[in-house]
Amino acid sequence: MAEESLSPRKRVQQIYRILRRHAFLSNFYHQTHPEEILATFQELGPTFIKFGQLLSTRPDLISPAYIKALQTLQNDVPANDYEAIAKVYEESTGKTIAESFATFEKTPFASASVGQCHHATLHDGTPVVVKIQHPEVQQLITVDLALFERAVRLFKYLPAETSVVNFEQVFQQLRSSLLSEVDAMQEATNGETFYELNNHDGIIRVPKVYRQYCSAKVLVNEVMSGKSIKHLVTQPVPTDPATAQALAKTKTALAEVLVQNFIKQVFVDNFFHADPHPGNILYYETPVATEQVDEKQHQVGPIDVTTTRVKPAIPYNLVYLDFGMMGRLTPTLADDIAQVVLALAQKDATAVSQAVLNVCNATGEVDEAQFKRQLSRFVHPYLRAKIDEIDMPQFLFAMTQLCAQNHLQLKPEVTLLFKAFGTLEGLIAKLDPDLSLMAIATPFAKQYFKNHFNLRQELQDSLWLTGQSLRALNRLPQRAERILTQIEDGESRVNLHYLGQKQVLAKLNQMLNRLLIVIMLAALILSSSILVVGSRGQIIYRLGVIGWVVAIIITLLLIIVNLSRAYRRWRQR
Repeated sequence: MAEESLSPRKRVQQIYRILRRHAFLSNFYHQTHPEEILATFQELGPTFIKFGQLLSTRPDLISPAYIKALQTLQNDVPANDYEAIAKVYEESTGKTIAESFATFEKTPFASASVGQCHHATLHDGTPVVVKIQHPEVQQLITVDLALFERAVRLFKYLPAETSVVNFEQVFQQLRSSLLSEVDAMQEATNGETFYELNNHDGIIRVPKVYRQYCSAKVLVNEVMSGKSIKHLVTQPVPTDPATAQALAKTKTALAEVLVQNFIKQVFVDNFFHADPHPGNILYYETPVATEQVDEKQHQVGPIDVTTTRVKPAIPYNLVYLDFGMMGRLTPTLADDIAQVVLALAQKDATAVSQAVLNVCNATGEVDEAQFKRQLSRFVHPYLRAKIDEIDMPQFLFAMTQLCAQNHLQLKPEVTLLFKAFGTLEGLIAKLDPDLSLMAIATPFAKQYFKNHFNLRQELQDSLWLTGQSLRALNRLPQRAERILTQIEDGESRVNLHYLGQKQVLAKLNQMLNRLLIVIMLAALILSSSILVVGSRGQIIYRLGVIGWVVAIIITLLLIIVNLSRAYRRWRQR
């Protein structure tokens, strides 16, 4: 891409043509034709691809159909020639490719929106994968982010009904995500952390990062064998019954491993892979299938007892790739998410409401009592269904819409987790339709709370609270008498509030304002009529006419405003 083609003016023209060709604004506003939105993002390049991926983590902004479509965004783009890539490598690292590698394949085996991957060999003979950024990516993203920033400034002129969406916050998330993904050193750090936490966790494998060869535009990883797990998913069912049964068992075993490892990432590591689509997970057959041994220690009186459970051998390994998009949770937020899972499993509507409040940020004044009542009515039909029968994307979308109506927004870490959850659940459903991510997460969450439950501390806290309550109980009659005496003497007042008080007062204030405008209009028309009828000069006559014109304009504006409000209410039904 030439330097001139990346100028803001030409980029705006290019964006406009593509948006118009796919009727982007109309489709996005009405949440129709998700395939057109998908094609738009793919044609517009890496910035918009990442923006689409970010939108797929926001069920409060788009519908489940859009989320499902945007989660399939592909990054395939034409590769650059070797000379251009070699120049990027030398500028970024200060070394030539020949100085760093014994061998380097000039033809890439993969090319995504940000960079392209080449097979290479270190001077000690270690085979590696080298990911080098496309030359034009940095400039393209810089131009697009500048255009986005200008566009975001216009959103402040949108109607107040859209204020629950913080466009500035969405832009900042996009900016942070993009800058992180084009910084290979950040991905290297993520890869090292994920390697330490998950490599050799059962059959899970993670490529090693060779940080000494990495730079801001270059990432060097260990070569991992295998092919995308989507090949296993799409593999035809064998005609031989025994072979078909063995394949089904393998798929089920791999699905269980993926679910259990993901739950470990969330609740134990608090650091999870946020984009576990089939292209980022490889599988390969191992020469020897070793049995998995699960050992647990139990306390029986003063004796430690170890129980051993041998799981069936799985003749495969699973490999995670691509650590550009990762999620990190605080221990407190992980506890709150576990509370949501447990509340759903225990079919406790009140607990679900409180747990959801804990994972949300307030975007305005929140009536917690009203929100809890609404959410309790919303989740009631879901609580009667089996937890593995719940349509999670639709459930999350409807719940986030209810939160938005109550000035609540899911925390960014939680929406990213939901995105990863939905992506992995789609893969699990293809491997084993009968296996539920939630069904496995529930007992894990229960065990999680058992491990974090301190019986001695809980008893101490309960005893302390009981003691405080007993001390307060002794003083209760004296305090009650004092309060009643103060009310009787007029020294204290009792303020009563009722539900919906603020809405009623706001409506009353609106009515009074309209009444005041009507009175002023009537006075203006009357005074203008007197001036016109009783005028003896041109100046007085013109003042009267001007008063009439102003009154007519204000009246027309009031009619237009009322009609537009009535139309919006009709559309929201």
